[in-house]
Amino acid sequence: MDGTFLKRHDGSGADEFAAEAAGLRWLGAAGGVAVCRVLQVRPDGLLLAEVPTTTPSAADAERFGRDLATTHAAGADRFGAPPPGVAGDGWIATLPLPSSTGPGPWGAFYAEARVRPYLRAARDAGTFEAADVAVVEAVCDRLTDGDQALVAGAESPARLHGDLWSGNVLWSPDGAVLVDPAAHGGHPETDLAMLALFGLPHLERVLGACTEAAGTTPGWRDRVPLHQLHPLLVHAVLFGGGYAGQVLTAARRTLAL
Repeated sequence: MDGTFLKRHDGSGADEFAAEAAGLRWLGAAGGVAVCRVLQVRPDGLLLAEVPTTTPSAADAERFGRDLATTHAAGADRFGAPPPGVAGDGWIATLPLPSSTGPGPWGAFYAEARVRPYLRAARDAGTFEAADVAVVEAVCDRLTDGDQALVAGAESPARLHGDLWSGNVLWSPDGAVLVDPAAHGGHPETDLAMLALFGLPHLERVLGACTEAAGTTPGWRDRVPLHQLHPLLVHAVLFGGGYAGQVLTAARRTLAL
């Protein structure tokens, strides 16, 4: 069918499709970055409007940054809140993404729902030894204690894409279009750190425009390794020990703050 794309998953089927569709609609309702239009949630996949792509300009990148700040500012009910219509956990790639069940500070949410579950899974798979686990656990302890060097900028939950690597940013003739979210309420610096993890065209222009528009808390660049811990642990679970060193480097850099 012209102008459409059927995205099929190797994951958990219809629940995963429904969560992704809800995430796209929630992000789109923020009035910030454009999202891929959902046409139909089907048992065998997600029918989406096709997005024509082109090479982004510096101006496109700056607009993306400003629009991302608008998306974040739309907020969420709590840290870890899933998009409306999603009951229970969401998904990131083919892995469950825990949602919160009640209010609480960002540090505790990030430690308990974004770092520790994937750390345990990677440990159980033999990716980390006990000494490695202790390094990451030390980060979690500081998060749950509300250490201001780590939790700065987390006064209220932002509306996050949640899996904002470069492959999930399509550049259309009209600007950036987001796909494949793991949407939830979280810390706005998390999306920025994910963009920086695997690179993006005109990355510095995107980051500069977003942080200027949002009035991002000073020191955010120092906290990038903290916010990269979760996606790096996800990759360690999915792809094995090749990511273990990056996880430990990010944890040690965080502990130095």
